[in-house]
Amino acid sequence: MGNDGLHKLNKNIGSVMRKHRKKKGISQAVMGNDINLSSNQVGRIERAQSNPTIKTLYSIAEYLEIEVVDLVSTK
Repeated sequence: MGNDGLHKLNKNIGSVMRKHRKKKGISQAVMGNDINLSSNQVGRIERAQSNPTIKTLYSIAEYLEIEVVDLVSTK
């Protein structure tokens, strides 16, 4: 996967994460606090400016009550 593919994947992760977070009415600060990330880090992930670890993806998915595959699927 080249840089374009990685950027597409990160954009998808961020948009799915933002959609589900907003659907639950949760701020970036609250979500970050609840999963032990800073609100800045939550924002960077949502803006595709960060490459979250597998552990972070798992924490996000569990918190948002979705599957990790929902975050990383670009189809």
